[in-house]
Amino acid sequence: MKGLISSLATRFAVLVVLATAVSGQSQTLPDQSTDKTLGVVSCSSSLCHGSVNTWQSSPVAQNEYVVWSRLDKHARAYNVLLNERSRSIASKLGLSKPAHESKECLDCHAHNPVGERADGRHKITDGVGCEGCHGPSSPWIVSHTAPDVTHADNLQHGLYPAEAPQARAKLCMSCHYGTATKYVNHRTMAAGHPRLSFELETFTNLQPAHFKLDADYTKRKGSGASNSAKVWAQGQAIAVGTQMEILMDPVRGRDGVFPEPTLFDCHACHHPMADQRWKPHTAFGASISPGLIRLNDANALMLRLILRQLDADLYTRFTQATQDVNKALAGNGKLSDKATALRQQAQAASEKIAASAFDGNTLRAMALMLIDDGLVGLYPDYAGAEQATMALGSLSNAMQQSGTIKHAAAYNQGLAQLRAVLLKDEAYKPAEFMTKLREFRSLVAAR
Repeated sequence: MKGLISSLATRFAVLVVLATAVSGQSQTLPDQSTDKTLGVVSCSSSLCHGSVNTWQSSPVAQNEYVVWSRLDKHARAYNVLLNERSRSIASKLGLSKPAHESKECLDCHAHNPVGERADGRHKITDGVGCEGCHGPSSPWIVSHTAPDVTHADNLQHGLYPAEAPQARAKLCMSCHYGTATKYVNHRTMAAGHPRLSFELETFTNLQPAHFKLDADYTKRKGSGASNSAKVWAQGQAIAVGTQMEILMDPVRGRDGVFPEPTLFDCHACHHPMADQRWKPHTAFGASISPGLIRLNDANALMLRLILRQLDADLYTRFTQATQDVNKALAGNGKLSDKATALRQQAQAASEKIAASAFDGNTLRAMALMLIDDGLVGLYPDYAGAEQATMALGSLSNAMQQSGTIKHAAAYNQGLAQLRAVLLKDEAYKPAEFMTKLREFRSLVAAR
């Protein structure tokens, strides 16, 4: 009996660890881990993940290293720092070292452990390698190949749960959006760095897959790992929370006496003076006066829509919290308090999303709401229209997975027409976007 109780206690402890890791909220990001990085060479053997051909007898393809090295842009992220554009950016910013040696650049263009956190086999020139996403491998590389090892065991030993929507959002957005410790600010963009445009599920699908979303994968890693809509929704929640963290950060949140401009709508400033484009924002900021630079609320618009479908009370609280932040930015209220409240609502939204089922009817309802928001003028800014289009792509993908869509080709053509309106942000015309949205709506509404 004593042995049985001990066994049950051990199993319960593993489940607790797994639940904590899968949530992704308290998980240490790979670049912040104190564990030792061993380098991609530790994974690249043909008997490990470096096989040219997939293994038919293994649930894991075993060719992950080959896919990454040949097809994945992460493998060439370091090389970008050697081109003329990167040299120019480093020079304009007055960095003390060239781009390929500067921490400001390497923290996202490579997996960049320093000192004793890096084994001699690790090469910074490998860019964003295996351990940049899956975590430094020293504590788990041996045990993860043991007979009968489970995914829960691997997580307990330090593997980062990149398959979990919350954890994946936190990981990917730490570079593709930023954190308080690494961030592409307005000065960097002014020096020549491209504007960061990101939506988690869209960019996940653009990646060359080094895993297969089959029944075995779902059994080992959970159904949330393959739920496109949940991945999209978590990306929006984490983005809003991150935006508030950066806004409140005394270093990243300011540029001299001004708030950090990248947190705001780019085209509020970047347009001809003769273009009198201001209109009241009916979703979050109707009280914002002309001439005040409005927060970039593209992700908040998406999260608001998600909550409208999932939780009416949380939707109301989130909408009010976002309005309060906009008011505080205009001088009405203490910004730190309002931003903290909005971050808390975004966190609550993330937990609600994690616990929610995204069935076919929910997906279709979200897509119709998203389109209808656009048709009443809630995407007057390029960033909002861009997020809405990527969201429709992610929701369409999820509807295809659930069997809700019967004519995928027509959906794909409609999405292509939406994207065509967004080819150049400076040339974006809301009326054109609304026309294409109206055409796409008929596809979504059809059963």
